[in-house]
Amino acid sequence: MDGIIVVNKEKGMTSHDVVNIARRSLHTKKIGHCGTLDPDATGVLVLCVNKATKALQFIQSDYKEYICVLSLGQSTDTYDAAGHITDEVPFKGIKKNISQVLASFVGEQDQIPPIYSAIKVNGKKLYQYARENKEVHIEPRHIHIYEIELLSINVNEIELRVVCSKGTYIRSLCVDIAKKLGYPGHMKSLIRTQSGLFKLENSYSIEQLKDGKVTFISIDEALSNYTSIIIENENDVICGRRIKSDINERVVIKNKQNHVLAVYEPCGDGELKCVRGLF
Repeated sequence: MDGIIVVNKEKGMTSHDVVNIARRSLHTKKIGHCGTLDPDATGVLVLCVNKATKALQFIQSDYKEYICVLSLGQSTDTYDAAGHITDEVPFKGIKKNISQVLASFVGEQDQIPPIYSAIKVNGKKLYQYARENKEVHIEPRHIHIYEIELLSINVNEIELRVVCSKGTYIRSLCVDIAKKLGYPGHMKSLIRTQSGLFKLENSYSIEQLKDGKVTFISIDEALSNYTSIIIENENDVICGRRIKSDINERVVIKNKQNHVLAVYEPCGDGELKCVRGLF
C-alpha cells in the first residue's frame, strides 16, 4: 500500500487531523502531507503513504492555486476571519482601479508572513510570540505570484483566484491588497484548488478517506513532471553511483520498466548524484 492520495480537507480540521484519519483508515503510521492548510481553509491536501513518504520533498510543488475571498473594512490579528478585529473603517466603495492594484502584485517579491503562523524564529513558532504578546522580528520571505484573477465583487468582498509559489501566505496577500485599496482587510475564506499536478476535482472527501474508498496515485505518476533518464543497470542506482549527464536540473532515474528508482541532481563535471533513492 504505497502511493499518494489527494484529499479535500474540510473547514475546522488541521492538516494533522487528516493524517490521523488516514492512519486509522489505512492501518499505517507512515503517512505525511505536502503543504499545511490552516484549520479554516479547505481544499487540496496531498498525502504520501508508506514508501511514497520518501518522495514527499519532491512532490511539494512550487505551483499552488487558491480561491480566496478578501473582505474590506476590518483587519484582524490573524489576518483571517478567525482573529480579533484590530482596525475597522466604514466601507464606502472602491475608488481605485482593482485590476491595476492586483496586477501590481504579480511577479517576484518579498512578503512578510503573518505573526499567527508556524514559522520558527529562534526555535519558537511565531504564533507563540503572538499569544504571549512578545515582540519578534519577522523576516520577509521571497515568493512569486504567477497570476491573480478577479472572479467577483460583492459589496466589500472580493473573490480572487491566485496562482503562487510555495511559501506564499494568502492571508498576507489579502492584507496587502486591502492596504493598496485604502482599507483594512482580512481573508474571509480560502480554498486550495491545486497543488502541482494534484487538483481539487480529483480529490477524495474526508468520508471517503474514513471508509478507505480511495485510489492511490503511483510515485511514477506523481513525479511525471520531472525530466527522466532510463538506466540500463539498476545496481548503479541502488549503490548510489553517479551518472554521466549534461542535464543541468533535478531528474528522476527510471529502470527499463519505466519505474522511478531515485531522484538525482547535478553535481558538476557533467555528472548527476543521487539525492534520494525511492526503491
